[in-house]
Amino acid sequence: MRRGVNAWARSEDATDKASSGPLCSVLVNKFGCRPVMMVGGLFASLGMILASLATSIIHIYICTGVITGLGLALNFQPSLIMLNRYFSEKRPLANGLSAAGSPVALCCLSPLGQVLQYHYGWRGGFLILGGLLLNCCACGALMRPLVGPKKTQDQAVGEAEKKPKPKKKLLDFSVFKDRGFIIYAIAASIMVLGLFVPPVFVVSYAKEMGNEDTKSALLLTILGFIDIFARPTCGLIAGIKWVRPRCVYLFSFAILFNGITDVISSQATDYPGLVVFCIFFGLSYGMVGALQFEVLMAIVGTKKFSSALGLVLLMEAIAVLVGPPGAGRLLDATHNYMYVFLLAGCEVILASIVICMGNFLCIKKKPDEPEAHLENGAPAEREKLNSLLEAEGGEHERAQPAGGRGGAAEAI
Repeated sequence: MRRGVNAWARSEDATDKASSGPLCSVLVNKFGCRPVMMVGGLFASLGMILASLATSIIHIYICTGVITGLGLALNFQPSLIMLNRYFSEKRPLANGLSAAGSPVALCCLSPLGQVLQYHYGWRGGFLILGGLLLNCCACGALMRPLVGPKKTQDQAVGEAEKKPKPKKKLLDFSVFKDRGFIIYAIAASIMVLGLFVPPVFVVSYAKEMGNEDTKSALLLTILGFIDIFARPTCGLIAGIKWVRPRCVYLFSFAILFNGITDVISSQATDYPGLVVFCIFFGLSYGMVGALQFEVLMAIVGTKKFSSALGLVLLMEAIAVLVGPPGAGRLLDATHNYMYVFLLAGCEVILASIVICMGNFLCIKKKPDEPEAHLENGAPAEREKLNSLLEAEGGEHERAQPAGGRGGAAEAI
């Protein structure tokens, strides 16, 4: 039972980020990305600063887990939405490069935390990290909204007379009418049941083999280092002209690759075997990280992406609360890591089958406008983004150009 509780504690951060998805969607749709990110930076910093004043472990959990976790969530989702608005043709590469920040942090923040604790103590370390997190406010200030083309006064008056201003939805549940979104959401929920299990348990697996703590912790550094290069590389590949319309199949392959890696690693009996596992897991994990939101963007389009992202993250949060803790309970019952990695691998492989077969059998492609959409995607996408941003600013929303739904179907 102890390992199940530990696994639940380790999955808390991912759950905080995911479970606040709908809240972030509502705030972004109401106020825009820039103010939400800046407020999120303040919350993230405040949580760390308050943790430096903590008098109990519960106080630290609340400050770092709830307050800082909420602040980081308010930074995570708007940053993805802004990528979707600013990039069209190079969007897969942009997603891959931005996703590489996560493994960089995995490699750097742990040594930094040890250095801060050694020189300044844990209170001073929390205080300095709080100061560093204030940089999220500066990053948020750079999220400049796109400005639509100026209209003459006569044009504005004429359009206002023709079309009534639509009521703005803070959370658009119409995404559940899209079969592509439903398939993606189900597959993503199954995937995260097992996706985060190996990083949670690989260090303790190495320790149980008799390896030192430092040597065991090095496995996560290896995993993160491979992940850094895998994400932008996969984003570059996904942006190739003939690959991009089939990006969902590349995503399915990445998930399958990750699941097979978990299954094979269950047979590891020594430290070199775990090193090889971390290399291949880092590669497949990076591919999944680079593609998961690119595929969602392609499915639902720009206008509904913020709502779709929030709802998917909420579903993933439920799965994350089940996955690692369930694996910990299984380990408590069997005392064998082989079953933990086998279960995680089977869950991830099932997700790959769901998204691949669901896309192949259930989604009918639209008639072939696609080439034009991909080649002229930037102007069409930018026009669509401008209309969305005008709606956010309280101006009249222009009609969305054709291609949003067709492009989504083609990308699926």
